[in-house]
Amino acid sequence: MAKKKTDHFKKRRTKIPNAKKKFFNDSEETKKAREKGYRSAFEAKIAADLIQRGIPIRYEERKIYYVIPEEKHQYTPDFILPSGVVLEIKGRWVLEDRKKLLMVIASNPTLDIRIVFQNPFNKISKGSKTTYADWCDKNNIIWASGCIPEDWY
Repeated sequence: MAKKKTDHFKKRRTKIPNAKKKFFNDSEETKKAREKGYRSAFEAKIAADLIQRGIPIRYEERKIYYVIPEEKHQYTPDFILPSGVVLEIKGRWVLEDRKKLLMVIASNPTLDIRIVFQNPFNKISKGSKTTYADWCDKNNIIWASGCIPEDWY
């Protein structure tokens, strides 16, 4: 009997049973970051940079609530700087995450939410001419590439 078509399309990042935030196919850097409590190697890199600069960090400490029409949800920012700037650290940035960010901003207009991209010039999707940076500019979201600008502290 032939294999089911769906077998071919299983997710590559399958959770290991009974393991906390561990995934198959993670790089060694990502595995080390997860052991330290971060979700990605890029977040761990940003945390190390903040610590090296003497900036106190609070990683995913605060829940920020936002509303999807008729539903209440919560958003957990990656970092909140002493200046009050809310940081989201992004490597890959999918449509669902972009939509969520717009809803968080609409629900919390007084928050200063900014993004640090690993590569802001990635396209938002295959075939699109729009980059992550272009999308942020269009939506009036302040962003940086690779590290946090000093004037954000």
